[in-house]
Parts: sequence; C-alpha cells; structure tokens
Amino acid sequence: MNLFKCSVIMLLLVVSLPASASEKTKKLPANVPVFTGFTYVGDDKVYRDNPLSDREFYNPVLQGCYPDPSICRKGDDYFVVSSSFAMFPGVPIFHSRDLVNWKQIGHVLDRKSQLKVFDTGVSAGIYAPAIRYNKYNDTFYMITTQFAGGIGNMVVKTKDPFQGWSDPLPLKFDGIDPSLFFDEDGKAYVIHNDAPDKGKELYNGHRVIKIWEYDVANDQVIAGTDRIIVDGGVDIAQKPIWIEAPHIYKKNGIYYLMCAEGGTGGWHSEVIFTSDKPMGPYKPAPSNPILSQRYLQSDRPDKVDWAGHADLVEGPDGKYYGVFLAIRPNGKGRVNTGRETFILPVDWSGTYPVFENGLVPMKPKLELPEGVVNKTGKEGFFPNGNFRFTDDFKNPVLDFRWISMRGPREDFIASHTKGLIIKPYAVNINEVKPVSALFHRQQHKRFSAHTRMEYLPAGPGDLAGLVCYQSEAFNYVFGVTAKGKEHFIVLARTERKGSPRDGKVQTTVVASRQVDLAKGIDLKVSALEDEYRFEFSTDKVNFTNLGGVVSGDILSTNVAGGFTGALIGLYATTLNDIKL
Repeated sequence: MNLFKCSVIMLLLVVSLPASASEKTKKLPANVPVFTGFTYVGDDKVYRDNPLSDREFYNPVLQGCYPDPSICRKGDDYFVVSSSFAMFPGVPIFHSRDLVNWKQIGHVLDRKSQLKVFDTGVSAGIYAPAIRYNKYNDTFYMITTQFAGGIGNMVVKTKDPFQGWSDPLPLKFDGIDPSLFFDEDGKAYVIHNDAPDKGKELYNGHRVIKIWEYDVANDQVIAGTDRIIVDGGVDIAQKPIWIEAPHIYKKNGIYYLMCAEGGTGGWHSEVIFTSDKPMGPYKPAPSNPILSQRYLQSDRPDKVDWAGHADLVEGPDGKYYGVFLAIRPNGKGRVNTGRETFILPVDWSGTYPVFENGLVPMKPKLELPEGVVNKTGKEGFFPNGNFRFTDDFKNPVLDFRWISMRGPREDFIASHTKGLIIKPYAVNINEVKPVSALFHRQQHKRFSAHTRMEYLPAGPGDLAGLVCYQSEAFNYVFGVTAKGKEHFIVLARTERKGSPRDGKVQTTVVASRQVDLAKGIDLKVSALEDEYRFEFSTDKVNFTNLGGVVSGDILSTNVAGGFTGALIGLYATTLNDIKL
C-alpha cells in the first residue's frame, strides 16, 4: 500500500468525529452548545508587504506554536515533529517530499496509553521530541521527555509513520532532550542534556551533554556506558547556559555533534562540535555559533529572534537544510504566537555546517529549491503567510489542527447536523485538568477568529463561548452565562498574581451585557499586534464590542512564562467561576 493511501486511511479512521446517527439529529439539552462554524483569518503586515514570486516561499514553514522541530528522512519522504507539552493529542507530525510543502498526517502520541498529561500544567508534558529513521532495521523512532505520568524519557517506534506508533518504552536515564544516532556499524547511541555530576555545578544554567550506547534489540541504554561529551558548552570559561537539544550526524567519516546553547530566549544559538569517534571527545568548531540572531540590533524590521534548537537533513537536491525554532515578537516585543518552525539551507561544503544567512536578520521569504512548486495552502498542504482557515464541522473528519488540553478531543466532542457539539465538563478553564475546549493555535500577530454558537445556559454554572488561552493561569474568557432568568455575555481576564508557587489566580470581569440568545450568537476575537478586541452579534449582521481594547500581555510568554503560544478555543463548562 502506498503512502498516500495510508494517509487517507489514517484520516478516515483516526480522527472521525465520535457521533452515532441518533446523536447527530437528536434534540440536545439547552446547556450543551453547538458551534456551527469557525473561521480564522491571518493578516500580518510582513506578508502584505512581501508578496511571493513564483520562485519563493515563506519562512516560518509552520506558524504558531510548533517549537523544537526535529526532522528525518527515508528515501523521498521527510517527517517533522515538534513539542506539544500538555496538548492532546501530542507531537504533531508532518510529511513532505520537498521540504517546502508539508501535510500534517496526525500526531505521534494520540492515545491515553501514550500520553499521560491529565494532571499537569500547560508547559509540562512533552518536551523536544527527536525523530529518527534506522535503515538497518527499517524502523522510525521518536524519543522525547514526558514530564507527566511518572514517565520521564521514553521512545516510541513504528515501521510506518502513517500507521501509528507504539506505546512508550521508558528509558533509564535522567535529563531532557534525548536524541538517537544510528551508526554505520549497526551500533546506536543516545545523547541528551543532563545536570553536571553531583557537586560539580559551577553556575546557574550549567548543563552537560551526555552519551550512552543504546541496545536496539531491547530499546534501552546500556548501563555503565554513559559519558559526558560536552561540559557547559563551547567554552565553559564563558559560563554558557543550557547546552541542550543534541544531535549527532556523520559525514565523510567525521562525527558532528550539534547542540542548542544559550537557552530559549534572546541568547539562543546553535553550535557544532566534531570528533573521530561517536563517544568523543568532541572539539568545538573554531567559529561558533553557526546559527543565532542574538548579535543583531533589537529594533530591526520584521524581527525574527531566539533562533536555535535545530536539526539537519539532506534535501532531495543533495543540499543540506536545517529546521529550527524562532519567534516573531509583536510590536511590543511580546511573544503571543509562540516558538515556530523555520527552515534554512545549510552550507556544508567545508568542514563545518553553517546555516545560510543564519547570523544576519532573517527574511520572511526564501528561494524555492530547484524543481519545487509552492503548494502551501493548496491540495491539503499546510498554509503559511496570510491565510484563511474555515471549518463548518460538517466533515466527519476533524482537522488535525484542532487540539485539546490534557485529554482526548473525542471525550467531549460529537457531530451534529448543525455543527460541532461540545459536551461541557464540570471543570473550568483555570483548572489543571482535562478541559472541554477545542483549540486552534494563534498563528499571526494580526488575526481574527469567529464562531457561531447555539446555546442556552441554565444557570450561573453554565458558560460557553470563546477563550484565548496562554495557560490555566493566564487567559481571556468570552462567553455566555446566566444570572437569574437572564442571559449575559461576559469578558473575563484571568492572571496569576505573584509566583507560580503562590498559586494565586485572579479573575476580573472586564465587561458584561445582557443578551437575547433566541437566534444564537456570533462571537469574534481579533488582534492588532498587542491589542485584542472581543465582539458579539445576535442578529448575524451587527457586531458590538465588549470591553473595548484589551492588552494581549497575558497571552504572551513574556508575562505568562512557559513554552507555548496562545490558543483560541471553543469552550464549554458547567463549573463557571466568573461572577457577574
């Protein structure tokens, strides 16, 4: 069976909306909302100012919260994965034949037996997955750290990424960011970030890169083979922080160790080391970093920053390419779209690989590789640039872009002749539990998102509508609830006060207004950089703003912390805690 047929089968079997024929047509309880459509429109100035020619494509290739990318190749097929933290399903996986046009084929971790994030904060869960293909046993591996469920470092496997992955195999080592390397002699190795040996930590952020031999037959590191191959970073005298995300490659008989250095932030970078043996010792290249935006003017136009956490692959044209994370801050320097997946060609004509134009201000456009046609946003390929995404929820297959938090979507959604049902949990959006909310990533600094909803809350505990969500402690809720016999639309802002350890979360009602829900209600959120507006309509035509212009500060990692980007959710609960 060819890969295309496999992908179609996966789409039809794995993500079909869970609804019986009777559920699709039966009369629903009034306090169960039906969302009859959703539209997301991106309108960033950088894309309007930089239209594409026939020989160009946009960078990033995956906009929104798709951080920590890793890439592998089997023949003509390329696969990319990224971190997903507490999102469910986890580890989105994309397929391409040309490194420009990508289709999401699903998620690596799509079952409760694989992903145990039901009681963890939004920025815990799955960190830095690495995907590798072992040609010696024709098997794909995805290795990662799961900060949930008592799992830790783990690996899953498959013969075919279109057909699903195994349950996790726990690995017996500490640290984070593991990756696998399969050598030509059949031996395998795991490399990862770890703490220095006990008592040898020299400064805050001092980390090491460690390597182990890996038993492919038993999928476990071999006890006693561990060795530190990088201490601190390129030059420990400079006190480098957070050496992490290691990958090993072999070219012309030389082993290359590539790592991120400087932490995910303004000092982020990618560095390279070499050795004549997989276990080292490794020597840093004379000119590091090979990728970074940290030395550039802070007020540069169309700013891209935080570049690092990269992975390399040989392209179909014989040239090397690197995927990596970076961010595009808004006009106030805030990061609302999260860390995104970028790609650059890599010059490996000399001894060391160097990202082409990776040390100068990055441009929003790249030249297409020879023979490649840009099909992004067409024929099922993932869109980028400015685009519109519309879902009327009438397709029995739920788009892979829709994700939930801490538990499966299928546990609370169902199909109906009118659209999508969200069966509300007795859990509100501020709890560290699975929530009945279906999320789409914010992918632009300027965007609008609109939904239409039929819903009649029975009491003050009922609420349904839109949520703009950075985390359980930082979000906006824009929904409909009840007070007495009347219905109200409310905009509420939730933010943590003090440190995360304090656990003090404060919810403030920005504005509320009585509404007539007899004909349903339209809800819209839009953003111009840091300025967000929430609007509603009860006649499908005239929209009314609620709450004026509010700041997107709490939807940024600058304020909320963590590692994710903002999400736009269709949300329902029977445990509303917003008081009118």
